[in-house]
Amino acid sequence: MPAVMSVHGIDSGTLGKAVVASAADCSKQPPMPSTSRRAGLLRELAQPRNIVVGAQMLFVAFSGLVLVPVLMGLDASVALFTAGAGTLLFQLVTGARIPVFLASSFAFIAPTSYGIQQFGLAETLGGLMAAGVFYVLLAQVVRWRGDGVIQRLLPAIVTGPVVMVIGMSLAPIAVEKAGGNLSGDHPASHLLVASAVFLVTVLTAMLSRGTWRLIPVLIGIVFGYGISLPLGLIDLSNVATAPWWSLPGFTTPRFSLPAILFILPVAIAPAIEHVGDILAIGAVTGENYLKRPGLQRTLLGDGLATSLAAALGGPPNTTYSEVVGAVALIRAVKPVVMIWAALFAIGLSFVGKLNALLNTIPDPVMGGVLVILFGTIVTLGINTLVRAGADLSDSRNLIVVGTILVLGIGGLGIEAGRFSLEGLSLAAIAGVLLNLALPRTQAGRD
Repeated sequence: MPAVMSVHGIDSGTLGKAVVASAADCSKQPPMPSTSRRAGLLRELAQPRNIVVGAQMLFVAFSGLVLVPVLMGLDASVALFTAGAGTLLFQLVTGARIPVFLASSFAFIAPTSYGIQQFGLAETLGGLMAAGVFYVLLAQVVRWRGDGVIQRLLPAIVTGPVVMVIGMSLAPIAVEKAGGNLSGDHPASHLLVASAVFLVTVLTAMLSRGTWRLIPVLIGIVFGYGISLPLGLIDLSNVATAPWWSLPGFTTPRFSLPAILFILPVAIAPAIEHVGDILAIGAVTGENYLKRPGLQRTLLGDGLATSLAAALGGPPNTTYSEVVGAVALIRAVKPVVMIWAALFAIGLSFVGKLNALLNTIPDPVMGGVLVILFGTIVTLGINTLVRAGADLSDSRNLIVVGTILVLGIGGLGIEAGRFSLEGLSLAAIAGVLLNLALPRTQAGRD
């Protein structure tokens, strides 16, 4: 399942030390492949096994990749294209050293959906481009300062509750799609399908082995689609009329300061997710990617990929945790595998019937898996606090965490003309400022 904010069991102390070590030890030379290494990469690209494994990696990431744009109201074919293009750009920036695949980020679902309603699609995409620029600037801060700046700005007492707010703010979407309103032509069948999808997804995640365990969401969607057909919940007329080949529906962004200021704070939590994923994949391959190519380059690659995606009308990109699990399972440690996964994603983005088929997934099918996915986000936020050993009896920590949760869940908003900060955005900014401003208590220093 897409572990949206997982730091893969790495506590904040380890994370801070790794960031400091990365900045102190990283090479100043760009990690571009040498001539001999480029020749080796080309040879590996031509190997049939790497092509097959690349297709398997896309299969693992596929469910999360296409669910996000469908929930946001974006074009799924554009998400496929930008995931592939973003992964290729990331590999170029990092010198093709890290076996990671970038795709649609769940963290931006709620703010993007709200932003489209409030500001319009083009303006929201401009805000998402700014989120990518935030990563680029953060990469430069790490490059220049190199003193654990991320850990100081974004400790667990900030990122943990922010992640929890993301999951809880998405909960109404899951309930509504699962049939919580019990409205429409098939109210009873909606809840039945959602419950069956939920059960199949849970059983697949808990009882299956091997590759199947990495794709419980995809298995749940396929199962739900199958039982929805005889219930009359699916209309395939658009699939029949859709062309086999078509260009993705690219959209040009427009820049609006209110939209940028609304979207930008959401990028805070995914920044810590990125570091956790890079550490996790390094633990699998035995490489220190925070040293080479360096955290500043991985953040730069992620930021450029996110801005590129938004520039074309796609959702922001992020490193995918389930792909990390697949790398560990089948020992696919070669970055060329992800290059092939990216190329397959780009190729599928031009299949018009696939995009039309994805748009026919019934709401109760999505609702069944979203109950699990969004609940997982909340528990990952809790786990961030637990693994960091955050002392919530410390009044300082209690104030920071509690303020973020209340502002984020309560939806407090500040408006001045077209400028507005609301919910998660305001909560994230308040958490960062409180963490920097409040003095540490004696218990916190101990």
